[in-house]
Amino acid sequence: MKVLLVYFFIVNSIAFILAGYDKYLAVKHKRRISENMLFSITAIGGCVGLLLAMLLFRHKTSKPSFMIKYAGIILLQIVFAFLIFFYYYDLETLEWFMVSNSK
Repeated sequence: MKVLLVYFFIVNSIAFILAGYDKYLAVKHKRRISENMLFSITAIGGCVGLLLAMLLFRHKTSKPSFMIKYAGIILLQIVFAFLIFFYYYDLETLEWFMVSNSK
């Protein structure tokens, strides 16, 4: 579990730094970091870091195509996480997750 926390911290830090650097390059009218690179780092777990950078630097927030793709990646990650969760845990463990009909 500690390894996952370190992994997500590093990946989100990289996503944050890349988005900030891309904003810097955009202001200076220089060659930019590709959107595919930002989407790739987001797909491997950097969605929080990229979101924080987008909000803090006001970067890519007014571009609808980027926002739709970003939201799609997050939606896929949520679905994937639920599938893994339900695959690895049995129904007895999930009783707290289900709503009972008794009053």
